[in-house]
Amino acid sequence: MNSDFVDFRSDTVTKPSKEMLEAMFQASVGDDVYGEDPTVNELQDYVAQLFGMEAALFCASGTQTNQIAINIHVKPGGEVICHEESHVYKYEGGGIAKNSGASVRLLQGNRGRLKASEIEKWIMPDDIHFPVTQLISLEDTANRGGGAVYDFKEIQAIAQLAKSKNIPLHLDGARIFNALAVNGIDIKQYASQFDSISICLSKGLGAPVGSLLLGTKDFIHQARRVRKVMGGGMRQAGFLAAAGLYALKNNVIRLSEDHSKAKQLEDTCLKCSWIESTLGVETNILVVILKEESKRDFYIQKLAEVGVKVSAFGPGMIRFVTHLDLSQEQLDFTIEQLKKL
Repeated sequence: MNSDFVDFRSDTVTKPSKEMLEAMFQASVGDDVYGEDPTVNELQDYVAQLFGMEAALFCASGTQTNQIAINIHVKPGGEVICHEESHVYKYEGGGIAKNSGASVRLLQGNRGRLKASEIEKWIMPDDIHFPVTQLISLEDTANRGGGAVYDFKEIQAIAQLAKSKNIPLHLDGARIFNALAVNGIDIKQYASQFDSISICLSKGLGAPVGSLLLGTKDFIHQARRVRKVMGGGMRQAGFLAAAGLYALKNNVIRLSEDHSKAKQLEDTCLKCSWIESTLGVETNILVVILKEESKRDFYIQKLAEVGVKVSAFGPGMIRFVTHLDLSQEQLDFTIEQLKKL
């Protein structure tokens, strides 16, 4: 194999290819805090046009883009509606409370996805006893849902509801290109449903770092200020932006390969005597549910001993994530190890 172990812990573990590194080395740079980095500006313009949005802002991470968006959309004492398993709530260090002083209305939904009918029940009336509902946040694909993809008709229904209530709608689109590879919706039509969108370059697209926040020109003007307050000015960031440009132009089209490999892995897992079921593969994430919940760490350790790294994903659950650094040879090796285990 190409390395000492096969890494399924996340699609964030990818490293720049030779071609991506070459693009980085050749990048023209300037001071992005002054708005003078030509490669950052090119990346921002490229993504804004790709999604049909007015403007974009390059940031260090998806957590940063999400938290900047929330900070602009809500005021202290307001409330954000999101899924109880959403990344903005569960994996961003309590940022909604710490950065924006807002509370969170946590809703349930199938595999990390919300429905307009359920959201509508929890939009707060104008009553001094309740926080004001100031933002609805969706996640597509839903990480905790095992890479589940939203039905676009449901997104349209939620967007219509949000507009009727004059509530902004934010998308945590860390793996949005995985979703688009499945649903086949035109990217501009998809993006038009949202007031702000966060996309990640360092997951399935394989860039070493970086996310982008998209919105109106006024929204991004505000976002630039919030990014500065959060310490997010990166100066000569063009070297990183060049990696993002390469990723967007070369690595989006191949995402279906990751989905196919995750499906191959699932087919094997469903035949393993120690696995009860899976959440169902829709994109590049496979979550398996063990027959014996107490043996989760035992199986993770056994896989590690034969050179396969995976992640715990809750009681009795293990997560595998496929990505562009996973070769067919590594996948075949893993399948053999699963059969032996």
